[in-house]
Amino acid sequence: MPQHARNTRVCRDCDGFATASITTGTRHADGTRATLRVTCSACKGTGHTAPAGVVRVGR
Repeated sequence: MPQHARNTRVCRDCDGFATASITTGTRHADGTRATLRVTCSACKGTGHTAPAGVVRVGR
């Protein structure tokens, strides 16, 4: 029997890649690159979104 994957809601802003490391172009004294760690502001670094709440319009 095939296994079915769960449908998780992936963040549409970061497409599931919630954290990125960006190099600044400079190096530390030991030769490693200086990087900045940036997280997605929409999902706050989780990569997933919460399901939308049910909204009733009208009566």
